[in-house]
Order: sequence, then C-alpha cells, then structure tokens
Amino acid sequence: MTQHTQTSASDVAAIDDLRDIYGQLRAEIGKVIIGQDLVIERLLICILARGHGLLMGVPGLAKTTIVNALSQVMSLEFNRIQFTPDLMPSDITGTDILQETDQPGRRAFQFVKGPIFANIILADEINRTPPKTQSALLEAMQEHRVTVAGRMFPLPSPFFVLATQNPIEQEGTYPLPEAQLDRFMFLIALDYPDLEQERRIARETTGAAPGALKHLINGEQILKFQEIVQRIPVPDHIYDAAVDLVRSTRPKSDEAADWVKKWVTWGAGPRAVQYLIRGAKARAVLHGSYLVRMEDLEAVAEPVLMHRILTNFQAQSEGVTSSFIVEKLLDGVRGEVKR
Repeated sequence: MTQHTQTSASDVAAIDDLRDIYGQLRAEIGKVIIGQDLVIERLLICILARGHGLLMGVPGLAKTTIVNALSQVMSLEFNRIQFTPDLMPSDITGTDILQETDQPGRRAFQFVKGPIFANIILADEINRTPPKTQSALLEAMQEHRVTVAGRMFPLPSPFFVLATQNPIEQEGTYPLPEAQLDRFMFLIALDYPDLEQERRIARETTGAAPGALKHLINGEQILKFQEIVQRIPVPDHIYDAAVDLVRSTRPKSDEAADWVKKWVTWGAGPRAVQYLIRGAKARAVLHGSYLVRMEDLEAVAEPVLMHRILTNFQAQSEGVTSSFIVEKLLDGVRGEVKR
C-alpha cells in the first residue's frame, strides 16, 4: 500500500456529499436523457479528473443534449462551437479588432474573446473541420490558456472541452491527429438505445418540452471536489496494474504479448497511465469509496485506452477492434492480480 492510505474526516464527508449529488444529477439529467447512464458517469469522471471527453457516435444519439444538460445542472457557463469546414482558428479563440479609443481620431486594437472562454465548451462535430482549426484547441485543452498575437489570456476555471465526433467513415470528416486525440482523457462511444429505451424516447420526448433543469452544483464546488479526487489514496498494486496495462499495449515493449505485436501498430503513452489513475480516483469518489479499487481502474480502462491503441491492417481485416484488445489486456491484468 502507499504511505497515504487514510482519507481525512473532512474529505470523507465531502465524498459522501458528492455521492448524494451524483444521484441527484443522474435523476435530473434523466428528465431529458433516457438511458446513457454510463456515458453521463464517464463525462462526470472526466470533469472531476480535470480531463476532456470525446463523444463518438452517429447523429441523433443526443450527444449535444447530454452536454447541454450537464452544463445546466452544474450551473456553469456553456458555449457551443459548431465545427464546419470553413471554421477558422480565430473563430474559436478570438481576435484583435480595431476599435475607437477615448481620444478623438485615435484607434487601437482590442482583443475580443472567442467562444472558448467559458467553463464547458461543446466542440460539436469536431472532425468536420480541417486539422489547422482542430489544433486551435490544443493549447486551451493542455495549458488552459489562449495565446493571440504573443499575448496570453487565461481561461476560466473550471474548464472542460467535451467534443462530439461523427464516425470517420462518414463523408466530410477529417480524422483527428494523434496529438489531439491524446489530449482527450476519454473516448466515449455512444450506441443506439435498446428496445425499451427507444419506446420510452417515443413516449416521453414527443410531448411538451421539459422545463429548465435544476442547478445542483456550481463551479466552486466542482473545484473543491477536484482537489479531493487528487488526494484519494491509491494502493501500490493499482499503480503497478495501470503501468503494466499501458506498457502491454506497446508492440515493441518486452511486456507485450505476441497477439499485441500481431495486431497493434502503436500503443498508449505515459499520459494514459496518468489518466488511468486520475480516472480511477474520480470513479471511486463518485461511487462513495475512500480508496481506489481494482474495479475502478478496470471501469476507466476502455475509454482511456481505446483511442490510444492504433490497430494495423491485419487486425482490421480480422475484425479486431481496439476495444477488444483492451478487454483482452484487462483479462491478463485480472489474472495477475488474482495470483
């Protein structure tokens, strides 16, 4: 075990509060979103772990509605940026505009902030814009600031980018560069609802529009909970399992199995280890636990690793996905832990 295995009494009380708030959040968001409980949980894990989320799914699965509902119940400033092929970087970050000054006949440039200056940014259909514009988000996501004409402007805190992406097989899409994909903590895949959920959608979403959602948590509380997540103790075997799991994704690593070398071109980098631990901490707190458990690490492994494992042509021809590879790797980690 790690040296710091005790959670303070104040943190224990705050974790209990957050677990109760989490239940209220799910119930409130459930007024406008039917199903997708796992998606909502993973988005909240991203926020508590100070990460960013990438939602992937075909149009019509309520990706935008989910993010909008989250911003309402969290009482945060929300901006939506619709990514299109003609979107320019300055349309995201802002630009200098020539303005009149107090002195007659004298004008000066004044920076006008773009939509990136908010707490929650919905980058809608991010892969419908070329890489040059996609890259305008890189500094903001990593450094929480924007640089324009040599001047740096800090972004508000808390700050999250929750992007949506259409499947790359669709027309008019530009695959996100690996450097940008790696900035997203989670890749969250949305699937079609099951039969009963779709029947509920038909009954409950085609009548009168629901009222405004309740504000259940504010930015100051989120920052407090983020600090608590950082302090959650992690046993040594969880750290070891996270490192072993990431290293086993790399085909050139000594830890990689033969089937990884057969199917994988590139594996996950060190940032994946950080996100696995941070995500496991956030999930533990959401579920009212005062210590990270193996089940927390397993729960965040797929969304952390799925977009960081690049399969080769042989894997694709055999129908092997990165999700399948993560599950197979987790089976190996579970076996090691049991021993």
